[in-house]
Amino acid sequence: MRSRGVGACIALALTVVLAQELALPAAIAVSAQTNRLMDPSRLTETAPDVFRAQFATSKGSFVIDVHREWAPIGADRFYNLVKNGFYDGTRFFRVRPGFMAQFGLNGNPEIQRAWQREFLRDDPVSQKNLRGFVTFTTEGRPQSRFTQIFINYDDNSRLDADGFAPFGQVVTGMDVVDKLYAPPDDAQLDQRRILRDGNEYLKEFPKLDFVKKATLVPVATTKPAAPSRRRPS
Repeated sequence: MRSRGVGACIALALTVVLAQELALPAAIAVSAQTNRLMDPSRLTETAPDVFRAQFATSKGSFVIDVHREWAPIGADRFYNLVKNGFYDGTRFFRVRPGFMAQFGLNGNPEIQRAWQREFLRDDPVSQKNLRGFVTFTTEGRPQSRFTQIFINYDDNSRLDADGFAPFGQVVTGMDVVDKLYAPPDDAQLDQRRILRDGNEYLKEFPKLDFVKKATLVPVATTKPAAPSRRRPS
């Protein structure tokens, strides 16, 4: 019985060590990602001319098709944020049916503070804010876009004149966006608290939908049909 007990202890110890070794790479990856997000100067890669981002959310998935020529400065910022996991875990904290769904404040206040003054120059408005089009928010003044974006629920082309430049469009899953939880008017969130406390504050609103994971996905291309081969008569 004693030998069995010793063997069991050894087996348990080996299991714990193996689990730790398996968890270590994941922890290192998370740490590296956090370090990158803490330094916006490292995330300035030029986006492809066209790319897609898939957002897996608590309500399902939707895909944003981005065209860099529509708003190149905004498209580049969005590309880098998605690629480096900035939007993972973020809440849809401002959802107004018939108007728009807004998100893009990181749940880690330290990360968000690193980006809070990383304002973008404005892009010329080349597309309209129609249903499904995706646009960066501003702080109510020129050159003040940073990380927040919104998805238009309706024809909001009145926003075009205010400099809101769409950079992409939801091409699949708009029905998912339509289902995002909208807090009642008397329970609107305090954005200053989100900036200060991140997801700790948002735990007070458990019904809010959120992004599980945002990833870049290949753009589907349609190959031209092969020419038919006619048999000689």
